[in-house]
Amino acid sequence: MTIKDKIYGNIRIEEPILLELLKSPSILRLKNISQFGIPDKYYHFKNFSRYEHSVGVMILLKKLGATLEEQIAGLLHDVSVLTFSHIVDWVFANGREGIEDYHDTIHEKFIKKTEIPKILKKFKFSLERILNEENFSLLENKIPDLCADRVDYSFREFKDWLNPKIVNSCIKELVNYNGEIVFNNRKDAFDFAVNFLELQTKHWGGQEAIIRYHLFSKALKIALDEKILLEKDFYKDELFILNKFENAQDQRIKEIFKILKKKKIKKKKNDSGQKIIKKFRYVNPKVISNGKLVRLSKLNSEFTKIINKHKEKNKKGLVV
Repeated sequence: MTIKDKIYGNIRIEEPILLELLKSPSILRLKNISQFGIPDKYYHFKNFSRYEHSVGVMILLKKLGATLEEQIAGLLHDVSVLTFSHIVDWVFANGREGIEDYHDTIHEKFIKKTEIPKILKKFKFSLERILNEENFSLLENKIPDLCADRVDYSFREFKDWLNPKIVNSCIKELVNYNGEIVFNNRKDAFDFAVNFLELQTKHWGGQEAIIRYHLFSKALKIALDEKILLEKDFYKDELFILNKFENAQDQRIKEIFKILKKKKIKKKKNDSGQKIIKKFRYVNPKVISNGKLVRLSKLNSEFTKIINKHKEKNKKGLVV
C-alpha cells in the first residue's frame, strides 16, 4: 500500500499488521472524526480527520526509525477518540477547566471491545505493551518535550494555514536521539516552537475556538438531556450523530446551529458568565548542540519570554 500524505509525501507500507489495521473498522471510523472536534460547517478552520493524523503519526515514527511495535501504537493512539474529539471533554469531563484527556481515560476499555486485540494476537504483538504509552517515548512525551503526536498535528496546521514554508525544513532536522525526538539545530527548533505557540494563541486557545466549543457543547448537552442523543452514540462517528442532531426540532439547538454557521462569532459583552480557560500547550524542544542535548530556552533567551507572553494570554481565558 502506498499512502499519499500531504506532509510526508508518498510512503510505502508493507508490514502485514499495519496493512490489516489500516483496513480495520476502528481505524476507518476515524475518517469521520474531525481533529478539531467541531465539523467544518460549524467551525472557523477547515479540519483534517483523526484518521489522517493517526496515519501521519505512524509515518513520522517510521521515518524516525521507531520499532514496528511503536508504529502500531502510533496508529492506534487515537482509536478511542469519541465523536467530536475534545468537545467530549466539555460534555462528559472537565474541558472547560483546560483538561482535555477524556479519550485517554477510556482508551484501554475502548480498544478491548474492538477487533484490534484479535489482530494484534494474530501477529503476536502484546496488547498490554501497545496500551502502555510509557513504552513509547517517541510517540508520547509530556510537555514541553516533542513527541510524534504533538509534532504531526502541528505540521498539519502549519501546512494548512499558519506557516507552510517551515514544514519541510523542520521535518529534515527532526531526529531520533536515543529515543527522544529532538532538533538538529536551533533555528528549526525555534521556528517550530514559536509557530506551535501561535497555534495555541490564534487557534486552540483563541476566542473564536472557545466560543464555538462553548456553544457546540451546550447544544450537545441539550440533546443529551432531551434524549435526542445518547452517550453511546458518541462511540460511533460524526455522520451518525449529525444525522440525529441536525434533525432535532429543539429550538435552542437550532438557534445555536444558526450562530455556529457564521464565519465569525462576536463575543457578547458579559462579565458575569462562566470563565473558560483552554488547555495551554507549548513546546520547549531539545536541540543537539556540541554533541549534547540542550533546551531551546537555554540557547535562546528570548524564547522563554515568548512562552510567558502566550501563557499570560491563555490565563485570561474568556467569560461566556
